[in-house]
Amino acid sequence: MRVGHHMEREWLFSLIPLLIGVSFLCAGLYGLRRASALRRTGITAVGRVVRHDTRRDDDGAKYHHPVVVWTTRDGLDCTYPSSFGRGTVLHGYGIGSSVTVLYDAKNPRCFEIRGWEPKWFYLVFTVVGAALTAGTLSVLLVLLITG
Repeated sequence: MRVGHHMEREWLFSLIPLLIGVSFLCAGLYGLRRASALRRTGITAVGRVVRHDTRRDDDGAKYHHPVVVWTTRDGLDCTYPSSFGRGTVLHGYGIGSSVTVLYDAKNPRCFEIRGWEPKWFYLVFTVVGAALTAGTLSVLLVLLITG
C-alpha cells in the first residue's frame, strides 16, 4: 500500500512541471503567432508615447508599459498600453517620443510597438515550454512503463 501511495505522489508532483511547461509553450506559441500575423497583415502607423503604466510583479519588480496614441487608417483614435513591460524605459520610448506602431486593422488593441517588444522573448517561452513538457512527459512515460 505504501508503494502505491508513493507512486501517486510522484505522478502528482510531475504534473507541476508539466503544467508550467504547457503554460509556457502555449504563451510562447500565442505570442509568436500574434507577432507573425501582425508582420503579415498589420498596418503601420506613427504613434506617440503619452505615459507609462507601471506594474509590479509578485517579487516587487517594476515594469513599464508604454501607452501609445495613434490614429488608424479608418480615423479611429486609439490609446492603448503595450502588453509587454520592461524594467527600464529604453531611449526613444519616453513620454512624448514618436514610435512606430504595427496594429491589426480589425482589432487595433492587438498591436506592437516596433523595437519595444524583443523578438526573442516569445521564442524563449516556446523553447522552455517545449523542453519542460517533453521532459516531463518522458519521465511520466518511464514511470508508466517501469511502474
